[in-house]
Amino acid sequence: MRPNGGQATVEFALLYGAVILPMIFGIIFVAEIFWVWHSVVDFTREGARYAATHCWQADAGNVTGYMQNNAPRMIDRDQFQQGGAQIAVQYFMRDPESGGLTDFGCEGGECSVNCVPDAVTVTVSNYEFRRFMSFLGLPPVLMPEFRASLPMESAGCDEAGNCLP
Repeated sequence: MRPNGGQATVEFALLYGAVILPMIFGIIFVAEIFWVWHSVVDFTREGARYAATHCWQADAGNVTGYMQNNAPRMIDRDQFQQGGAQIAVQYFMRDPESGGLTDFGCEGGECSVNCVPDAVTVTVSNYEFRRFMSFLGLPPVLMPEFRASLPMESAGCDEAGNCLP
């Protein structure tokens, strides 16, 4: 038997409790944040794709409804479904004189071939990552604003003029 066998056990226990275990939890925490970040980026892009291929509505209810009903299976999913995280949709038209984009508005009625914007931007903001935060007594991590912009494709209308919301 070695005379210093107990010392190695104590040193390992101290190292494990002070360095290895917190490092493991830190790696798990960072991995979860990256997973959520990727999910929200993909969620925002999917909302922009939906908006680009479906009818324009002044309140963007079709897009926000789709996004709330199809929120990805992830941590804090309820924030997207119940309104904690804000989803904003903005439509644009190209100004013929300057070539720049301006806010879109239409008097021809929603969901018609007369009201097709040129581009759309979907924004997800005010999302808070809450995993582990309350357990550790820390405030949630406020994620930055996620934004995706796309040109309009079909706007939900076919060649015959039939439009689907």
